[in-house]
Amino acid sequence: MNMEFIEALHELEKGRGISAEILFEAIEAALISAYKKNFGSLQNVRVLIDRLTGEFKVYARKTVVETVEDARTQVGLEDARKLDLNYQLEDIVEYEVTPREFGRIAAQTAKQVVVQRIREAERGMIYDEYVNREGDIVTGVVQRYEQKNVIVDLGKVEAVLPAQEQIPGEVYQSFERIKTYVVEVKKTTKGPQIMLSRTHPGLIKRLFELEVPEIHDGIVEIKGVSREAGARSKIAVYSRDSNVDPVGACVGPKGVRVQTIVTELKGEKIDIVNFSTDPQEFVANALSPAKVVGVYPKLNEKVAIVVVPDYQLSLAIGKEGQNARLAAKLTGWKIDIKSESQALALNIIPQGQDEVYEDYEEYGEYEEYSEYDEFAETNNYQEYEETGSAENGLTSQNEQTIEGGTFQASDNNDAYHDNETYDKYAEESEVMINEAVENVTKGVNENTLTDIVGDVKTDVQVIPKEKKKKGKG
Repeated sequence: MNMEFIEALHELEKGRGISAEILFEAIEAALISAYKKNFGSLQNVRVLIDRLTGEFKVYARKTVVETVEDARTQVGLEDARKLDLNYQLEDIVEYEVTPREFGRIAAQTAKQVVVQRIREAERGMIYDEYVNREGDIVTGVVQRYEQKNVIVDLGKVEAVLPAQEQIPGEVYQSFERIKTYVVEVKKTTKGPQIMLSRTHPGLIKRLFELEVPEIHDGIVEIKGVSREAGARSKIAVYSRDSNVDPVGACVGPKGVRVQTIVTELKGEKIDIVNFSTDPQEFVANALSPAKVVGVYPKLNEKVAIVVVPDYQLSLAIGKEGQNARLAAKLTGWKIDIKSESQALALNIIPQGQDEVYEDYEEYGEYEEYSEYDEFAETNNYQEYEETGSAENGLTSQNEQTIEGGTFQASDNNDAYHDNETYDKYAEESEVMINEAVENVTKGVNENTLTDIVGDVKTDVQVIPKEKKKKGKG
């Protein structure tokens, strides 16, 4: 070997990404195989290659024993101590047996071993790379169809998209770039086998991580995904920052972010709802776009009875029950949807308001307001007396009308006391009304004005000021 060979190994390291140490080990193994085949030797040998100069040496390895039974693999203790006095029984003695040259067959064998080792190293590297990407998203180019399976080129390796993992109705064109989800990576004799999927719910999650920076940064978190590939998906999102709207962040300006994902999935509809730790709120959100009147959960059975308006029952259930199915998968609850009329017939919706105000029954102990009793002793306070009027019911003495021309005076003597006062008041009112009518209404005949004034005089009643009362009222 010479320096050109060493340089070739380093170039191979850069081009294939294989460590030079792995290449040296492969060549050493190839030389061992060539030595044994060329010289028909069954003895144990070891090849050592100088990593700088490329020179190699072959050493035969023999075990130190007292009695030699096989000279190819064993050496006596006395013979071993001739080389080194420190040898003991069961030690390994090495003899250099480097040949001057290898034959053509040996060289061909070495070449095959080197190529095989390089392939194994490449397969191992590819496996190590993709086994860590299970559950991740990869972009590949469609190469061909093999029966119903699609072969996708990922660059270093070809992966398989099985028929059951393809979106129903989706057609893949040759050399089309698609994003897929890595389901499984297997190690086989032919190299790593990578299984892809376009129907896995994890694909939705990874696509949103690529498109939404808030999810990538951890501000917004996807709490759950339910999916029926090719038709509809629902995702529940939660924001760790109260100033960030999780749904708005996923939708993006004018819906750009979610529309990119819908385009990648060939038109699959996506519902984005707010996550909540409250089962009632979460179930109501999950049934979006249907509006929910009420959610009545049974915590022990993890069943939720959902009441929706009659006209939204079909929307809540969805086509062939799709909306209800996806909501149940997303929340983990069994959902029983009822219309308002059905709920009322089954007495699911609480009747009356008694249940609504149960929490406020504790305030009944404050019905007696003893702190205001001191005002009941005020001398100026007078109780209302009943009158015989069927129309007015209970009235006070100070609230009597001026019928009959008699007025009941109040304590502050602000009211009128006789018929003369009433007539005077009526005359003044008539003058004021006439002046106002003349200013605002022109062309009205005299009889009409007289009727208006007469009606005013008849209807006027004087009610004295009520005295401010304290206490219960």
